[in-house]
Amino acid sequence: MSATLRPARVPTPGRIVRREMEARGWTQKDLAHIMDRLEQAIRQIVRGCKRVTPEMALELASAFGTSADLWLNLEVAYRLHRARDE
Repeated sequence: MSATLRPARVPTPGRIVRREMEARGWTQKDLAHIMDRLEQAIRQIVRGCKRVTPEMALELASAFGTSADLWLNLEVAYRLHRARDE
């Protein structure tokens, strides 16, 4: 019998967004302005209430200088982790 190692906790994409904003000294309002989004949309991502869509991933990538794949992979990893726990 082989044991499958899984992380005890997988961060939400919103947690990573929050860390990236903090590293830059940005508020949610700042990021909303940069992404031309409503602040409510950013707040929902940060709280983990809203999923990162491909469109949002592209915008986050542009804002933070990362790849859209990073944001989509974070979303998928989080959702898979939750699905396994349920």
